[in-house]
Amino acid sequence: MDKDYILEIEGLSKGFPGVQALDKVSFNVERGTIHALVGENGAGKSTLIKILAGIYRADAGNVTLNGQAIAFKTPHEARVAGISVVHQEMKLAEPLSVAENLFVGGILTGRGNLVDWKEMRRRAKEIIDNLGVEIDVRAPVDSLTVAKKQIVEVCRAVNMNCKLMIMDEPSATLTDRELEILFGIAKKLRGEGITIIYISHRLDEIFNLADNVTVLRDGLMVNTVPVRDVTKRRLISMMVGRELGLEYPKEAAQIGDVLLEVKNLVRNGVLHDISFNVRQGEVLGISGLVGSGRTELARAILGIDKIDSGEVYVRGKKKLYRSFREAIKDGLGLIPEDRKTQGLVQIFSVKRNICMVSLDKIIKKGIVSARLEQQYGEEYAKKLRIMTPSMNTQVQYLSGGNQQKVVVTKWMMQNSEILFMDEPTRGIDVGAKTEIYHLINDLVKQGKTVIMISSEMPEILGMCDRIVILHEGKMVGELMRDEATQERIMEKCV
Repeated sequence: MDKDYILEIEGLSKGFPGVQALDKVSFNVERGTIHALVGENGAGKSTLIKILAGIYRADAGNVTLNGQAIAFKTPHEARVAGISVVHQEMKLAEPLSVAENLFVGGILTGRGNLVDWKEMRRRAKEIIDNLGVEIDVRAPVDSLTVAKKQIVEVCRAVNMNCKLMIMDEPSATLTDRELEILFGIAKKLRGEGITIIYISHRLDEIFNLADNVTVLRDGLMVNTVPVRDVTKRRLISMMVGRELGLEYPKEAAQIGDVLLEVKNLVRNGVLHDISFNVRQGEVLGISGLVGSGRTELARAILGIDKIDSGEVYVRGKKKLYRSFREAIKDGLGLIPEDRKTQGLVQIFSVKRNICMVSLDKIIKKGIVSARLEQQYGEEYAKKLRIMTPSMNTQVQYLSGGNQQKVVVTKWMMQNSEILFMDEPTRGIDVGAKTEIYHLINDLVKQGKTVIMISSEMPEILGMCDRIVILHEGKMVGELMRDEATQERIMEKCV
């Protein structure tokens, strides 16, 4: 029996200066299925989605939607045709209410061409109730959790009579419970005949949710297969073009004396009497649910946020950093949770981002040496295999994984002795993750200390020597690597 395809892509190509983002990509999507799209950062996923959404125009190839050839010139044309994108970085008008967001671009009006608030709220509530979630349609969007904002995006797409929904990394900032709700919504939509293209770096989600999966690599289409016919290891191999070996390649390092010690640290209303230490050559994990105070703890230690009481010792000496600049000079560094706004200057070049923390190394007689900036940029980009057309490329044009490598590289150039890594592998592909893990191994072998904050429990269990557990701003447990399990950590988190 012939399959019913809602979307057919044939020979799709798209190039940018120095980069062939898509090269004759062809695959089909069956109607009423969840179709996963996977690949490393830079594989071409985002470019493909932007073509389908009317943001980019393809250089060559054909796209057919519901049997009709399409080549959208604007996102509006794509939405009218029934294609909606639920972005990782949500595109909501946050000061407006939930109901208003659902009807942006199509506000309901009644007599005298006035807004029909009653009908708009009724229909918004009907859509939300149908998905089995509870959200007040009168609430301003900026008062909602990240998970509920994500659901509002989905509801908006449903209200636009969406037939093909593209979910682009929707789970990046969700807890396990919130993820279950999202999965339930996706399956319900599939049951109602809506087709979903699901993009995620978390391969477990693909196996839990998708019917079929298409793999892209370096702008080329590798394969499309039913999920039931492929293993996780085989899928990874298709994505990276090689066997990766161990998923978490933790190596033993020589653990030395205490390098950082925190005693009774308090930040009123946020952190409560936290005490722990970390040793030279150790990877210390900070675990806990979203809102447990993990990021806030790092920021307080580093002088980014003010602490109300408590003591911090570095190499046995009492410290009270009044700014992050002071902590940097003392050998501490931070790979922040949000690389785009906190870790990088998007419009700066790759080399400038790499060198920005270590200006003393490239400034001669008060002037930045272009030669040294280029030299250091090339040297450190090569060490981490940063894929970029040139050192002068603005960092905003790199893939997520390569952007993350730039953030890591600038702290390598600074030679930070104690490095906080907050969600170091969020939103990057399995190949780039493995490279980050190997880098962690290299750092601790050099006698440096890594403090890893992560929402991914397997990552914490796989890469850390010891794990500190936080709950509602309090330290509720500490486990050594050989005694830590996901169950034991979760018992202390709730």
